[in-house]
Amino acid sequence: MWGLTCPSSPEEVARARRWTRDILRDTPCVDDAALIVSELGANALRHTASGGANGAFHVALALSGRVLAISVLDAGGVKETPTIRQPGPGAEDGRGLTMVSALATLVEIHGDHRGRTVTATMTIPSGDPSC
Repeated sequence: MWGLTCPSSPEEVARARRWTRDILRDTPCVDDAALIVSELGANALRHTASGGANGAFHVALALSGRVLAISVLDAGGVKETPTIRQPGPGAEDGRGLTMVSALATLVEIHGDHRGRTVTATMTIPSGDPSC
């Protein structure tokens, strides 16, 4: 298991993505995993207290056999639990969790207004170089 804490800055999303790529470089799903980390990190900064002056978000990666769990913990500050939705064709946002759910086998959201963890679980195919 690996963990990374990222202060409140858009540049930290890119750092989390690079960190994920470095750790999972030999994993077939490295590109999908980096995209998931990027989306979840950006959501934490944009929609929660993680994006505030003293905010931060934490990324955790856990790899066991062919199962990869990617978790992002935010700093809370929002009453509504994020949901996976289908935005309309003209919508300018709302696609992040939908994209994450398309890449992951399972997406779980736990927590409350004090902080939430979004975990995307991926099953890495055996013998297949793509995900």
